[in-house]
Amino acid sequence: MPIRPEHAFLYPIDWPHISRFIRFERARGRCEHCGRPHGRRVFHLGDGRWWDPDRLHWRAGSGRRVRRPTEDILSRGRWTPVVLACAHLYHDPTDSDYRKLAALCQRCHMIHDAAEHRRRRCMNAHHRRALGDLFYGPYPMLGADWITPTHASMLDDDRLLYVRLS
Repeated sequence: MPIRPEHAFLYPIDWPHISRFIRFERARGRCEHCGRPHGRRVFHLGDGRWWDPDRLHWRAGSGRRVRRPTEDILSRGRWTPVVLACAHLYHDPTDSDYRKLAALCQRCHMIHDAAEHRRRRCMNAHHRRALGDLFYGPYPMLGADWITPTHASMLDDDRLLYVRLS
């Protein structure tokens, strides 16, 4: 996964070599959580179960061998390409210790980062509201005495903000 330019300073200068070592030398081109192979398309059912063509059996999302599905797999299943990424297990890109990195497929990476993504989304929403309060005053309260459209044209054209008449 490409690194955003604004976050590039957090990673060590040899990050491409570290990432390649984790994904292809240590993990041997397979996800370290579920075992999906890098660069291949896998047939999966959407709930984590997938067909492992190398070992000729079905696997769960955790990589364990599971029984053959009883439902209609042709209507439920789909093909997905697998791409390995080097994931920071503790969500700290400045710490590139090999024990704190893992080679994960896109599914396992999203599951692993879900709580961190929720936390960041909440913090970003909080910061946006704080900036809105700082530059545009408190958020308006619903009422009948809104500024007319002629007064609204004096506000920032990019944002349609209404303030209460005082």
